[in-house]
Amino acid sequence: MAFQKAVKGTVLVGGGALATVLGLSQFAHYRRKQVNLAYVEAAEYLAEPVNREPPSREAQLLTLQNTSEFDILVIGGGATGSGCALDAVTRGLKTALVERDDFSSGTSSRSTKLIHGGVRYLQKAIMKLDIEQYRMVKEALHERANLLEIAPHLSAPLPIMLPLPYYWVGIKLYDLVAGSNCLKSSYVLSKSRALEHFPMLQKDRLVGAIVYYDGQHNDARMNLAIALTAARYGAATANYMEVVSLLKKTDPETGKERVSGARCKDVLTGQEFDVRAKCVINATGPFTDSVRKMDDQNAAAICQPSAGVHIVMPGYYSPESMGLLDPATSDGRVIFFLPWEKMTIAGTTDTPTEITQHPIPSEEDINFILNEVRNYLSCDVEGNGNSPLSFFFLWFLQTFSAPH
Repeated sequence: MAFQKAVKGTVLVGGGALATVLGLSQFAHYRRKQVNLAYVEAAEYLAEPVNREPPSREAQLLTLQNTSEFDILVIGGGATGSGCALDAVTRGLKTALVERDDFSSGTSSRSTKLIHGGVRYLQKAIMKLDIEQYRMVKEALHERANLLEIAPHLSAPLPIMLPLPYYWVGIKLYDLVAGSNCLKSSYVLSKSRALEHFPMLQKDRLVGAIVYYDGQHNDARMNLAIALTAARYGAATANYMEVVSLLKKTDPETGKERVSGARCKDVLTGQEFDVRAKCVINATGPFTDSVRKMDDQNAAAICQPSAGVHIVMPGYYSPESMGLLDPATSDGRVIFFLPWEKMTIAGTTDTPTEITQHPIPSEEDINFILNEVRNYLSCDVEGNGNSPLSFFFLWFLQTFSAPH
């Protein structure tokens, strides 16, 4: 009798969640159609690439110095800044892009290497009937499909295993929300089959597993591809160019000062010169506030920096073609174990941090990941001199910004 009641309750909850998802899906589809209609015209201004090969850095610097005024100056050569530059130059705008370090040297190369909708966000959307969380998942799944289609040399589907009984209903709903963009339907593995795929798992805690598909993505190479494409279309792009101050001029109509460019410094030679532009885009990620304060010293901070640490372990900690998601860590966060470049990435954390140009991970974050690895995997992962991990430590730290 108790079993029948439990089954009925599960059916009711599952049916209600399914109806909610389908209703939200139809509404989101209608909203997406409206958005597409609003942006259809812009794509007609695309031009053919000007250069077969991107100009040299020296040629780009000469363009930056000798151009009287650009339409747009983008500060920051990460994925966002490079994307803004490519979008602008392909619309026929005279575009400049400067980066203080190298392209993709910051956050844009320090992710978990996944393109995914977010299983946890979908769970929140269903449990809390949160339409915004649902929209975010739906949009992310659409972008995942787009990246896999336009950049198959940089992106690929990746099966990810979750130990049962976690998230079985959630993963099936994840497939449903993806709709035609679903990479491959999730499936259940027995304990023995799960161990065949992931032999490093602790046998005594394993009941079975469910495997779902998400996308794996080379974030750094994608960033470089976008920046190089922008350069081929004619954008003046230069790395190791630091913005030391913003230029301003008085608007004749309003009488107020407005930003009209930036004073840039070649980090390699120390040479400084002005780059003038009608519009300046701040795409500096966690350094957003520092650029804003160049415009107004009294500007209130709008970014909260947060650090996400990854550790790189030997490749035998994960199969070559399958990842693992630990959805129930000791403090409620999730940990991924993912194959990458013949190694295994484990992470990530999410802790407040100070903004620095070259951040380093804290001992606490490193120990948190090691403890979670130890709880899930069966081999010796003690953080001492005899541990295999002590010889393979590399740290990825992801610093990103979030509005208050």
